[in-house]
Order: sequence, then structure tokens, then C-alpha cells
Amino acid sequence: MDIAGVATAMKQVSLQSQIGTAVLARQMDTNEALGEQLVELIDAAAMERSVNPAVGAYFDMRV
Repeated sequence: MDIAGVATAMKQVSLQSQIGTAVLARQMDTNEALGEQLVELIDAAAMERSVNPAVGAYFDMRV
């Protein structure tokens, strides 16, 4: 077995693992930001409902 080939393969696996971890960390940050925005949106909708409780209470649909 070629020692240099094994060392190169191990280094490549290590690099791929580091890249995967970095991408996952970035995605987690993005999801956290989206979650915070969603909470703000829900809070804003709840505030509208508390100020005007009739909003969304009536649905008039014609076919």
C-alpha cells in the first residue's frame, strides 16, 4: 500500500469533513435568522388581532 496515497486520501477526507461542517454551520445560522423573522411575524399578527379582534372573523365567499 502506498503511504503517500493513503496520506493524501486521509487529507482529502479531512478537508471534505471541514467543508461539510462549515456549510452546516452556515445553514444553521440562516435557519436561526429565518426562525427569528417568523416569530416576529407571528407576534405582529397577534398584535393586530389584539387591537382589532374582528380581523379574520368573517369570511365572505361567493362561487
